[in-house]
Amino acid sequence: MTTVATPASPSAANGGEARCFEDFQVGERWTSEPTVITEEEIIAFARANDPQPMHLDPEAARAGPFGTLIASGWQIAALSMRVFLQAGGYGKTPMVGMGLDELRWTRPVKAGDTLVVEREVIETVRSKSRPGMGMIRTRVTVRNQDGDAVMSLVSLGRVPARAQA
Repeated sequence: MTTVATPASPSAANGGEARCFEDFQVGERWTSEPTVITEEEIIAFARANDPQPMHLDPEAARAGPFGTLIASGWQIAALSMRVFLQAGGYGKTPMVGMGLDELRWTRPVKAGDTLVVEREVIETVRSKSRPGMGMIRTRVTVRNQDGDAVMSLVSLGRVPARAQA
């Protein structure tokens, strides 16, 4: 199932309603609307969370390894979550984050870059110890305007499951 994000709901199939573990399918995809990242956003995030010169100071950044101001990787990770939730996330499903694996920042993000977030369900496993819960593993990729991956990760979340017969 391929789903393109809309402001109301990234999943036209669920209409923003709560989904149970059984409703998630491996291969289900979601793609965000493009998001432009600004110099002001980069600096504000850096001031609050990652105060390194390459994120804070355009002059200092020009002399640094990237030759320009770049966004913190943590900002891009947070942005990937923000745009997904702003679009409706998994609807009313209470997804509980369990962790991240394979976090990679593969290209710098510069002011003016346009980012698109892609999410794909890659695994679903019912909990053996808590059969009323299931685990959803999702691959997240953030791409720039050239289609290049700038960040990727695998997230693990827990969702409620229907009672087993």
